[in-house]
Amino acid sequence: MASQLKPRVYLIGTGGSISFVGDYRTDYINYSYSNRHLTIQEMLDRVPEVQQFAEVLPEQLINVGSTEVGPPHWLQLARRINQIFDADPDAAGVAITHGTATLEETAYFLNLTVKSHRPVVITGAMRPPTGLATDADINLIDCIRVAASPESAGRGVLTILNNEIQAARDVTKTNSYRLETFRSNELGCLGYADSDEQIVFYRTPTRSHTLDTEFQVSEGTELPRVDIAYAYAGADGLVIRAFADAGVPGLVAAGLGSGGSSPEFMAALKDANAAGTKVVIATHTGNGRVMRTRRFQEEGYIVADNLAPKKARILLMLALTRTDDPSEIQRMMLTY
Repeated sequence: MASQLKPRVYLIGTGGSISFVGDYRTDYINYSYSNRHLTIQEMLDRVPEVQQFAEVLPEQLINVGSTEVGPPHWLQLARRINQIFDADPDAAGVAITHGTATLEETAYFLNLTVKSHRPVVITGAMRPPTGLATDADINLIDCIRVAASPESAGRGVLTILNNEIQAARDVTKTNSYRLETFRSNELGCLGYADSDEQIVFYRTPTRSHTLDTEFQVSEGTELPRVDIAYAYAGADGLVIRAFADAGVPGLVAAGLGSGGSSPEFMAALKDANAAGTKVVIATHTGNGRVMRTRRFQEEGYIVADNLAPKKARILLMLALTRTDDPSEIQRMMLTY
């Protein structure tokens, strides 16, 4: 009977550094070479402390490095989470283990497609569980704690690493190896899974998410293709024209500064847009908004607001499942 009084958390394993098995205890860079993983059950067995505060139901959805994760896995994961919430009204939340390279992208996709206000929380690790001073175990404990907490509900999909709770829409990986890599830049984290075993929040996202979005992924096996063209000094239109010639339905321009780029780059964007490719202008600065300037409006571009290019790509993919009307896509960019 005691276990029934604990919050029930479904724990989904997808792989990543948090599951990789290295060859020795100071193997921090080559541990993925042999492609050996702990299962989610083996990872859970390392942290029996979680049984004190949650009834945990583990399942292995996939077990791959995060560089292998893509849209088919996003669809698979979103559908499984929605199945869990539909089938179990008493589920407190879902915790997910994931590789850090694409964690922020998976998190934002789920933020737009999970149809519940109950917590969905994603974690990873910067050091494998076989390494000295690994962060795998504490991040897993924190992920389950945050997913079990009623305070986490209604805040959209969350990430938790290094004891910091971040919003899926805002978070990004900022360092290749350091433990404090996940940041929300100038917007800051939402709260902490802290050392006194408390889950503490100080703010909540205001953009629509999860149950309040218009996106459905219950059917269909793929998403519309959207690519990213990265601007830099002297960038021409070669890559943009290649994307347009290939017939991609959507393109995100990761622009300089406030979204502009070289004349050649912008000319190619204009041609792609006129040919029917939906063009979204973002910035790769990491902070700040792309605004609807006179030039952008006259040339019919959609702006990404403050979404990072990778996040704007995900939203455009989902938007294209609903409409090809630029004004509607622009509304979505400013809503989610």
